[in-house]
Amino acid sequence: MKICFPVQEDSGFDSSVYNHFGSAPIFVVVDTETNGISSINNRDQHHAHGACNPMKALDDQKVDAIVVGGIGAGALTRLNQLGIAVHRSQAETVRDNMSLYISQSLPLLTVQGCCNGHSEDGGCAH
Repeated sequence: MKICFPVQEDSGFDSSVYNHFGSAPIFVVVDTETNGISSINNRDQHHAHGACNPMKALDDQKVDAIVVGGIGAGALTRLNQLGIAVHRSQAETVRDNMSLYISQSLPLLTVQGCCNGHSEDGGCAH
């Protein structure tokens, strides 16, 4: 299984999880079968609000789940339609969120819990 974490800076398992999927500069991907880690540059980072293309952002790479602080309703809906579960981050780092993910302690994000826009610093406006 491949778990994707939007991050500001790639520091491997010590990366801090970013607060908004679409405007994250990088995605760190953890492969739970190999415990390997890789990164993807966000190919859709500078999109207009509401126009995030998740698969373009992920450079069309396959992931099974995403763990993030926030995400817009359109991106969440598109990811869910592709069978990708999106969970709300509950800790600062990829490592700590992976532990929570494995113990099934990360809540699924729903449209009701989505971001309402982008703040001036590129994060969620919630």
